Amino acid sequence: MAESNEMTINLLVLGRTQTGKSAAGNRLLGSYDFESHLSPSSVTTCCSLRRSSRISGIIRRNGCELALRVRVLDTPSYPHSSLSKEQVQHKVRTALAQHFREGLHLALLVLRADLPLCPDENDHTIQFIQELLGPTWKDFTAVLLTHADKAEEAGFSEDTYLHSASSTLLSLLSSVQHKYIFLDNQKSIIKEERANILRKLLNFIRKNNYQLLLLKHTKE
Repeated sequence: MAESNEMTINLLVLGRTQTGKSAAGNRLLGSYDFESHLSPSSVTTCCSLRRSSRISGIIRRNGCELALRVRVLDTPSYPHSSLSKEQVQHKVRTALAQHFREGLHLALLVLRADLPLCPDENDHTIQFIQELLGPTWKDFTAVLLTHADKAEEAGFSEDTYLHSASSTLLSLLSSVQHKYIFLDNQKSIIKEERANILRKLLNFIRKNNYQLLLLKHTKE
């Protein structure tokens, strides 16, 4: 929280290479601050914090409208083409301690909706997040399913997609209390679409009683 008439939410984006992680961060910010493009290697090598301007018309608390500010911390992917797991975790922990001293509202795990989630991949991802966020990671993690436009082109609505999804993905969504959002990567950043995404994220945060996850950086 910031001023009494303003609310700030702290978001961390995590994911594998080429899942659209940085692009998702840009969509949340309503800008193109994070570098995002097709590459045969991991694009993001350092953590980077960006802030939105004040956003109106998104949230009301106690009968009063609040202005919203969004702070997004983009991170190197894991697995990474040039960084070890330990190096990625060290960079993320250091950045969290530096930028989110008051705590983290939500970690956003970015997965591609147009690619199946395999058990081994899921196990490595969950282990990575558990080690990073600690035992309450499920309360502070949501899933962003990017490239939803490709699933739609293949004839899937959100409901039919989930009916056909692997048990691995369904188990992951269940473990994070069904906190998930589908993102279309082809559309330009539309104000109302962004507002709907932010409202969904705020609803996840509200259901967790606006709690902040405090993370301490330990030197390695």
